[in-house]
Amino acid sequence: MSDRTLTTAPAEASSRHVDAGDEGYSKDLKSRHINMIAIGGAIGTGLFLGAGGRLAGAGPSLAIAYAVCGVFAFFVVRALGELVLYRPSSGAFVSYAREFMGEKGAYTAGWLYFLNWSTTTVADITAAATYAHFWSMFTDVPQWVLAFIALAVVLTANLISVKYFGEMEFWFSLVKVAALVVFLIVGIYLVATSHDIGGTTPGLANITDNGGIFPTGVLPMLMVVQGVVFAYASVELCGVAAGETENPEKIMPKAINSIMWRVGLFYVGSVVLLALLLPYTAYSSDQSPFVTVFDKLGVPGAAGVMNLVVLTAALSSLNSGLYSTGRILRSMAVSGSAPKFTGVMNKGKVPYGGVLFTAAFGVAGVGLNAWMPGEAFEIVLNLASIGILGTWAMVMICSLFFWHRSKSGLVERPAYRLPWAPYTQIVTLVFLVTVLVLMWSDGGVGRTTVMFLPAIAAALVGGWFLVRRRVAELAAPRD
Repeated sequence: MSDRTLTTAPAEASSRHVDAGDEGYSKDLKSRHINMIAIGGAIGTGLFLGAGGRLAGAGPSLAIAYAVCGVFAFFVVRALGELVLYRPSSGAFVSYAREFMGEKGAYTAGWLYFLNWSTTTVADITAAATYAHFWSMFTDVPQWVLAFIALAVVLTANLISVKYFGEMEFWFSLVKVAALVVFLIVGIYLVATSHDIGGTTPGLANITDNGGIFPTGVLPMLMVVQGVVFAYASVELCGVAAGETENPEKIMPKAINSIMWRVGLFYVGSVVLLALLLPYTAYSSDQSPFVTVFDKLGVPGAAGVMNLVVLTAALSSLNSGLYSTGRILRSMAVSGSAPKFTGVMNKGKVPYGGVLFTAAFGVAGVGLNAWMPGEAFEIVLNLASIGILGTWAMVMICSLFFWHRSKSGLVERPAYRLPWAPYTQIVTLVFLVTVLVLMWSDGGVGRTTVMFLPAIAAALVGGWFLVRRRVAELAAPRD
């Protein structure tokens, strides 16, 4: 009997699905790595840089958008956590889609995730090159050269071993967390003491005297939701990392549960503090809002330090993207839905074929930076947003199938569960569709992004016809 039929018969409900893509990995990621990966996945340039423009557009109501999107991000990662506790897999939602939805589901989930991270990789190296230009020593270095250097450094660490990835991500995340903690402490002190900030006194008056929570209306707050969702991209990373972790049953629940309070503290807390410290009109998309505060305080070197933090956030995202897509592509390769070479492992037990395949798109991004440096970031960011929404949707659909099978007695849900199933999954899926509607309603870039959907769907259908024969051959029972 094929291992892919293990979950189809009630008589074999106790048997677990076996994914060949999970074989061969080391278990070198420790508790501290997973915890920091969970933090790093929830904190990135979407907060450090993106919050400035969103505050200027939506005002203090941005905190509400972060809180609402944070709840749904938590639902997604909690649903994935339940699946991880049921069966840890480096293929993550691709492996679960294969078990509950068949090879077409795994194929769709995997390539949507690849769309997300391959385009995000280009965005990350573009961002890293842009941030490096802040320092005078790099001003005259072409943007494409800096982008290539960023890619080369992170790629090298990823190819050596998972331990190097874990260490790099640990320190990247530690820098981000330390920066936010320092800001929160300083910000609370400034509000508590009513310390002058460039002629402005911190406090509630900065909100009430400048149009209240919704100074530009409710609609602008709704329109920034699409960008806020992008800010939470990669919260699912800890689910991928579970396959290379010892004792995921102990480590994963703690790491996933901590995401909720980190979202509340770092995202919502930071935005509330920013709104209290200065009027929303003081912020702009051209500068990190944290730099804006420290600049007005007259703190020397603040802009340079925060630029280093934002650069770290971009490199952290790049590091995560290369890691996760390498594992996802290997899970797909062993089933035939990805190129065979992406399933090859090196001596360090790293699926280097998939990592290099993703990096190749980064190299294409280097070319994009050379050709049109001003538009490179915006172009790939739009495509990445589609991949993110698709990935989150696939996680919740897998969770729904898992819940349904548990009700039929085919599988057993672990004690660590997504609360309020199946309503949680359904509401989250409705939310994701709503985000697409908001993107379309926004016009301009958002509408252009949604218009890519037919082309992406056509590419997925065409790709399936190319790989379906090999998928069927590999899935066929062997005597």
